[in-house]
Amino acid sequence: MKRRGFTLVELAIVLVIIGLILGAVLKGKAMIDNAKLKRVKNDVNGIVAAVYAYQDKFGFYPGDDPNDRTSDLGATDCTGGNGDGLFQYWVNHNESICAWQELIGAGFIGGDSSLHDENLVPKRSPFGGRYLFRYANIINGSGVSGNYIYVQNIPTDAIETLDRQYDDGKYNSGDIQSNVDYTQNSNAYADIYWFAF
Repeated sequence: MKRRGFTLVELAIVLVIIGLILGAVLKGKAMIDNAKLKRVKNDVNGIVAAVYAYQDKFGFYPGDDPNDRTSDLGATDCTGGNGDGLFQYWVNHNESICAWQELIGAGFIGGDSSLHDENLVPKRSPFGGRYLFRYANIINGSGVSGNYIYVQNIPTDAIETLDRQYDDGKYNSGDIQSNVDYTQNSNAYADIYWFAF
């Protein structure tokens, strides 16, 4: 009995098909990654718009509002911030948690305003981390200080892409900063400090 192998033409056709499939998969992954990046940007824009809408309506940043919002907004334990314009983490039951509760209670974003756990109440990014309100005097020695949105657990290459598209592309300066140097940790997960206020 004579054995018959594959011809070069048949092998070439199989390799072309495999190449097309791999190309489609890689292109699909790139499209998904780009969509996630756009969603992070849109989420930050939406959060900033909600904060300013709250400030326009009530006269203070959410969470920092010195008025008791437990009864009118259903913001459990949010008996009033100190009204200094800063998202301070340990002021009057945590202004950064109350910021989410008050935004939800006022109807500016969706969610459950009775939750008072920072693991539960904030929105989540498409990468799985949370969006948190924070204030810092100086981050990364850059001289930049103020309120920011702390975006947790983002791939470093994604942070670098966001920084290049919407800021200066440097991990330790500008409005978008990271807690790691992009060039030294390209495959790591890191956090964003987005100075959006």
